[in-house]
Amino acid sequence: MRTISGRGGMTTAPHHLAAQAGCDVLRDGGNAVEACVAIAATLAVAYPHMTGIGGDGFWLIAEPDGRVHGVHGCGGAAVKADLSLYAGMAAVPTRGPLAANTVAGTISGWAAALAGSGGMLPLDRLLRDACRHARAGVTVTKGGAGIAAAKGEELRVQPGAYAAIFEPEGRPLVEGEILKQPLLADTLERLAQDGLGSFYTGALAADIAADLDALGSPVSAADLAAHEASRPTPLHVPISGATLYNSAPPTQGFASLLILALFDRLGAETADGFDHVHGLVEATKRAFLLRDAHVGDPAFHDYDYQGLLDDYQALDSLAAQIDPARALPWPQPPQWGDTCWFAAADSEGRVVSCIQSTYFEFGSGVVLPRTGITWQNRGSSFRLAPDGWNALRPGRKPFHTLNPALARFDDGRVMAYGTMGGEGQPQTQAALFTRYARFGVDLQQAISAPRWLLGRTWGEESTTLKLEDGFDEQLYVDLAEAGHDVEQVGPLTATMGHAGAIVRHPDGRLDGATDPRSDGAVATW
Repeated sequence: MRTISGRGGMTTAPHHLAAQAGCDVLRDGGNAVEACVAIAATLAVAYPHMTGIGGDGFWLIAEPDGRVHGVHGCGGAAVKADLSLYAGMAAVPTRGPLAANTVAGTISGWAAALAGSGGMLPLDRLLRDACRHARAGVTVTKGGAGIAAAKGEELRVQPGAYAAIFEPEGRPLVEGEILKQPLLADTLERLAQDGLGSFYTGALAADIAADLDALGSPVSAADLAAHEASRPTPLHVPISGATLYNSAPPTQGFASLLILALFDRLGAETADGFDHVHGLVEATKRAFLLRDAHVGDPAFHDYDYQGLLDDYQALDSLAAQIDPARALPWPQPPQWGDTCWFAAADSEGRVVSCIQSTYFEFGSGVVLPRTGITWQNRGSSFRLAPDGWNALRPGRKPFHTLNPALARFDDGRVMAYGTMGGEGQPQTQAALFTRYARFGVDLQQAISAPRWLLGRTWGEESTTLKLEDGFDEQLYVDLAEAGHDVEQVGPLTATMGHAGAIVRHPDGRLDGATDPRSDGAVATW
C-alpha cells in the first residue's frame, strides 16, 4: 500500500464503501462534516459488527480559520439504570437488555456537527448511499464473518432481531455472502425525511422506545427526549513542532495527549528502535495510571485535565519518572471495545476526525425489531458501586475509550488520525503519529508497519506487551530484558486496531492512508 494524494477532497475509513460514500459527497459539493455523516451512516450498514446508529460518537473539527472544536454524541445512563436494577449482580452484563442501559448519542452528534458546518446538501443526499447499501445488501468481509462466527453463540440468544437479520439462514453469514438490512434502510430513510431529531422525539423515537421497553432495556422515551449532544472544548497540548488536540472526558483523549507529551520529552532518536517503543510503552503506563484515577464523566469529577497538560513542570516531572532502561511493573485494569475511526478533508481547508462505536462487537446484541438498530453496551463498563470512578448513576455518562485525534503543525499542516481498538487506541495513535511527525516515516508506512499493544483488546484477557512480527529481531530481546512481558502475536492483526490518517498541507495537497488490517480505503478526487 502507498500514501494516496489528492487536492479536491479526501476521505479515509475502515470500509471502502464508506470512504467512497464520503468522497462522493465531497464531489457533489459537500464539506468534510457532511462527508463524515455519509461515512458514519455507511459504516453503520457495512461494518455493523464495529459500529452503528445505536451507539455513541465523537468529533473533532479543524476549521479553515484555525479553530478546533468538538462534538460529543454521548448518551448517559437511563433514569431506571440504578443499582437496584442490578441487585444481586457483581457487574453489569455485557450482553442483553440490561447492557443496553444508556442512550445512543451517535445521531445527536451528527445533528450537532451539521448544525455548525455551513453545509448545503440535504440530509437525504448524505444518507443516500447508506440507505441503498442497507436495502440492496453489502458483501460480508472476512473480518466481519470471523466476528459473526466467533460471537454468534452469545448474540443469537439475545432478545430482538439479531438472528433474523444477521443469521437469516440460521447460521452466521460467511465471507462473500450478502447482508441485507431492510429495517435499518427504513430507519435511515425516516431520519432523512423527518430529521435527525426524530431519533429522540416523534414517531421514530416512539418505536425505538417501545422496542427497548418490550425487550427489557431500562432506556425509555423520556431518556431519549432528554438527551442532547454536547460541545466541550477539546483538550490540547503543545509538543515539538505541533499542537495536538483530542476529545475531552469522558473519553480517554487525555491519556492520548499525555502519552505524546511525555514521549516528546524523552529524546528518542530511532523509529521503531528500543528507545521509541520502550519510551512510548512507558509513557502509556504513566498516562493510563492517571486516566484510570481521574477520567470519567466530568460532571462527577473536578480534576483539571487541561491544567496538567498546560503545566510544563508537571509534565517534565512525569517524564522524568520514566526509566529509559527498565519497564514499570504492569498490568493495570484494562479497557476494551470495538469502534470505527474515519476522517475527511475538503477543499476549503476543513479537516474532520471522527469515531463512533457500539462498544463490544454488535454492542449489547439487542437489535430492535421495528427499526433494525443494534443498541450499544457502553454502559456495561459502569461499576456497580455507590460512588467512585465510573460508578453507575442515572444520567451519568460512562468512561469512553473513543477518542479522535487532530494535530496542527507549526509548518501549517493539519493531521487527522485515529483508530479503533479500545485500550490500544492511544497506543496506536502514538505509534503512527511519532513515526510520521517525529521520524519522518511515510504516512502509509507509519500505519502499515508492525505495531504493539500493552494490555488487552477485542476480549483478550492477556495483558502482555503484544508485538506483531516485522520489527528488528533484537528489539523483542531488548524489550524482554528490560522487563517487558513480551508476546509476539504473528503478522499484521486486527488486534492492533484499524487506523487511518489524512494530512492537509499548506498548499492544499492532501495525503491519506488506511490500515491494511482493515477493509478500508482512501478515496479522493
